Amino acid sequence: MRLFIYENIFVCFFSLRDKPNLFYFDFLKCATSINIMATALNGLQCPTTQICVQQCPTRFWAVPVQDYISGSPQRVFDSNLCVPSFDLATTRLVNIVNQELCPFFYTPTISAFFFFLPIRDVVNGFNARDVGVRIFEDFASSWPWIIVGLVIAMLVSLLFLLLLRFTAPIMIWVLIVGLLGAGAYGIYHCYWEYANYKQQNASISTVGLTTNLQVYLQVQETWLAFLIIISVAEAIILLTLIFLRTRILIAIALIQESSKAIGYMMSALFYPLITFVLLLVCVTYWGATALYLATSGAPIYKVVALNSTLSGCKAINGTNFNSSSYADCPSASCIFIKYNNQGLFQRNIFNLQIYNAIAFLWCANFVIALGQCTLAGAFASYYWAFSKPGDIPMFPVCASFMRSIRFHVGSLAFGALILTVVQIVRIILEYIDHKTRSAQNPCARFLICCLKCCFWCLEKFIKFINRNAYIMIAIYGKNFCVSAKNAFKLLMRNVIRVVVLDKVTDLLLFFGKLLVVGGVGVLSFFFFSGRIVLPGNTFHTETLNYYWMPIITVVFGSYFIAHAFFSVYNMCVDTLFLCFLEDLERNDGSAEKPYFMSKNLMKILNKSNKSSK
Repeated sequence: MRLFIYENIFVCFFSLRDKPNLFYFDFLKCATSINIMATALNGLQCPTTQICVQQCPTRFWAVPVQDYISGSPQRVFDSNLCVPSFDLATTRLVNIVNQELCPFFYTPTISAFFFFLPIRDVVNGFNARDVGVRIFEDFASSWPWIIVGLVIAMLVSLLFLLLLRFTAPIMIWVLIVGLLGAGAYGIYHCYWEYANYKQQNASISTVGLTTNLQVYLQVQETWLAFLIIISVAEAIILLTLIFLRTRILIAIALIQESSKAIGYMMSALFYPLITFVLLLVCVTYWGATALYLATSGAPIYKVVALNSTLSGCKAINGTNFNSSSYADCPSASCIFIKYNNQGLFQRNIFNLQIYNAIAFLWCANFVIALGQCTLAGAFASYYWAFSKPGDIPMFPVCASFMRSIRFHVGSLAFGALILTVVQIVRIILEYIDHKTRSAQNPCARFLICCLKCCFWCLEKFIKFINRNAYIMIAIYGKNFCVSAKNAFKLLMRNVIRVVVLDKVTDLLLFFGKLLVVGGVGVLSFFFFSGRIVLPGNTFHTETLNYYWMPIITVVFGSYFIAHAFFSVYNMCVDTLFLCFLEDLERNDGSAEKPYFMSKNLMKILNKSNKSSK
């Protein structure tokens, strides 16, 4: 039943090559006879006749009133649009209409996905559908080049991460110097504007209060305030660089070390695909469960007339279908209306849907936790390898994944549950805010806003704690609570290093995302707009209806690819940083407790292994 429409399409396309399209006699019945959910559950069924035809109707047509009773079917109907299994010459026109052997009317339509859809200029209700068809045509003709653009984004992201071991110091200092240069120019410009308006005696006392904010940019006091603010910010940045230069060097060294780790275990960059597949499984299971819960009642059917134009069909309404009972209306049929919502189980459907939604959030958070613990275990095995790469275990990502599944499922599930509880509270607050917004007074709005802000901050804090707890779980194998406590205390003892590393990494990865997305986006714009023509290319950009759709697809796809690659790199930096802090606290460079950090880090900290001297 649910596959009926798809079987019709396949029959039209494969068996009847000269009639590849499926034509609905009355397309409006797809939207009016049953609701959308019921339509989906019945495989997009429509209670109207469907046949394979060669081309779309291009005009309005309906059975003439004067021919309805005694007209000749051969003269009235187009045989190409009728059911091929009967003879027009031997069948009465009234019977043809009642039994839907030929369409009673049709409108101009276009072919889309092997269906016929009404044309936008004729039926205004299908504007979006027409645009969707045009967009689909663009994707159908440009998808190979969209994939090429996404592959370029992947290669650029990979190359950027691998080259960080050589370019990270240069890029970071260039960005820092560029920030200082921008601040210096801002100071110069503000002073120039201030001096200019001071000579003109343009003071705020001559302006007074006004709603035109542009006026305030034409007085000396405004530019003096900007000058002071930018000068103070510039001084803070300079002092920070002077006093935290060693920590910045440590951050750069850890970023370089992370690039080396990525180079030794390239498979880690593709682990987000596994996370994506597992999340897709969670979404599919949640959707299927929600759908089965929504349709758990017994189906209710109703007898209706597919053609209500005849007087004998107007009063039809029943639940038990027997075609012999409706001799005056041959078009009567039994169709699905809804699912029964009576009974104890049906009355608790809403509670079960809530339980299903909570289970989905928990499973999704668990999948993300599993990915973080797996990557942390792989990168930790790199750091604690004394002789690199000789001591790095074989297949570190696979080994870490198996360890996480075998030993750490409980800890990961507990951390995911804590985050899920906070997310549920945020959802409840959003629901309350949405339902009571029209009745809220200023105090209530302020309270709701504060609660939403607090729980948003709490969710961010829980994610930060969970992420570092999973790293400690991967390193030492202890339970979630102990690992979270140890990670938090370790980070608080090195809070300045945490802030410096976090900001330096964020700055670098932001620049990397900007480079990947901006570069690929500009390249795709020049290609899909026809400004770049490749020799021997059979793809013509002038055939695109909306050339910006492939460009938007490539840009968004490039962002998600860059984000996936850089999220692995960010996890590597965080893992190596915690390993570095543990290395500093637990080891002293002696033969019994040698440092595992790189020689570059030991040089920055003026440390060395005594056994290596």
